[in-house]
Amino acid sequence: MEKVPAAAAETGRIALPENLATPCKGRRQIFYCLFGPSSAKILCLGSLMDNPMQIAMLQDKIVALDELEAVYLDRGMFFGDGVYEVLRSYDGKIFALEEHLARFKRGLAELQIGGIEPDEVRRRVQKAFATAGIANARIYFHLTRGSAIRNHLWDDEIKPNFFLMVTKLREDRQEKTNGIAVSTYPDLRWKRCDIKSLNLLANVLARKDASRKGCGEAILLNEQGFITEGAASAFFAIAGGGIQTASLAANILPSITRKFVFEAAGKVGLELVEKPLTPRQAIGADELFIAVTTKDIVPVVRFDDNVVGDGRPGRYTKLLMEQFRTFTLY
Repeated sequence: MEKVPAAAAETGRIALPENLATPCKGRRQIFYCLFGPSSAKILCLGSLMDNPMQIAMLQDKIVALDELEAVYLDRGMFFGDGVYEVLRSYDGKIFALEEHLARFKRGLAELQIGGIEPDEVRRRVQKAFATAGIANARIYFHLTRGSAIRNHLWDDEIKPNFFLMVTKLREDRQEKTNGIAVSTYPDLRWKRCDIKSLNLLANVLARKDASRKGCGEAILLNEQGFITEGAASAFFAIAGGGIQTASLAANILPSITRKFVFEAAGKVGLELVEKPLTPRQAIGADELFIAVTTKDIVPVVRFDDNVVGDGRPGRYTKLLMEQFRTFTLY
């Protein structure tokens, strides 16, 4: 359908010879049909409703915009404009709540999102956890900038939206016992991965690729060919009595589990090395593992179809898992 020139749209008419222009009037629109020797074209002059209104469509249902629930106008949905956290509990106790709250607060500050204090978030988390009554739970929450008609710019008076859910967390003992396979994938994420923002599409694509290959995690590679981290985890290698992982930077999430892994490493006699790894170095390591809130430490026994070590969870990885468990008892 061809567009009508601006001048024509303003007048509602097109200056055409009478024998070429045929008005086709309806209740909502006016069309002019142009008949030529080989084809017929329709130029729509746009909507001429008596009572125009802004609308939205949910699936196949039309709703007046002013009647739409605020959740459908959330900037988190339009732009990923928000920060989230995932916590877990062990046997009825929330683990590392204060560390997660501190990271959440920093992320909100970096994105200039205000309107809620850490004490209030803590209260909501504890209230929800107590209400759910799940001993081993996954606790997810996020705060978005708020709801408004889609616009990149935001109103400074906008009120943030808070969402939280508590779900059952089921341990995969087989992963812990036998280890998992991982595969590499290009790191396509934005350049501020130190902020736990809602922008996760690159992570989603990476993990789907790994799943299709029968792997439990995707290990991300930057443009220089170095490993940054897992799509949803921190990544570690053990070799020569040391434990190695990439140093924290704008492209690395300051993992809460990473902090406890470092503490555990010191207790089992491993030297910390914060330096990026190549895939070749990872394949040649004695042991590999990932660390993530919902699973703590998980051994990696295959890396891009290459067997790691003897193909079984390594001695140090097992020691780290045991030491990590002691942290969850307090």
